[in-house]
Amino acid sequence: MTAARLDEIDRKILAELQADGRMTNVELARRVGISAPPCLRRVRALEEMGYIRGYHADIDARELGFEVQVFAMVRLVSQSERDLSAFEALACEWPLVRECHMLNGEIDFILKCVSPDLTSFQRFLTEQLTAAPNVASVKTSLVIRCAKDEPGVPFSVVEERAAAALG
Repeated sequence: MTAARLDEIDRKILAELQADGRMTNVELARRVGISAPPCLRRVRALEEMGYIRGYHADIDARELGFEVQVFAMVRLVSQSERDLSAFEALACEWPLVRECHMLNGEIDFILKCVSPDLTSFQRFLTEQLTAAPNVASVKTSLVIRCAKDEPGVPFSVVEERAAAALG
């Protein structure tokens, strides 16, 4: 099901939950303009259809002592599906890797990593990442600061597309 097939209430529910996943069903229903029982049914349906994948707290990594954030650009020797999948499985096992995205172009994967300090990241880089099977090269960029870190999707664009689909 595409976003255009969702009705306005479903899109409002998704936007509100994206902004604050901790609100009660009663508060959510009030914000989207329906009563609580149908609101809960809609939320459950959105979960079952895969629009809502989960609920998470936005944790400040630095407050927990993860002072270093690094993007690692990984190029593999082979890009066969078996080798790509093997690297993805390996990346999923590494705790310091928080995101793993396959790209097209010169770089095969970009990894978002966090680490308590530079020494710990360097140890991960040399002992695990660059030593992994099929890894040809790794280029890293240390994050200096983050200007924007906004999860989810821009619902203003979702609404524009839904309106265009109707019109």
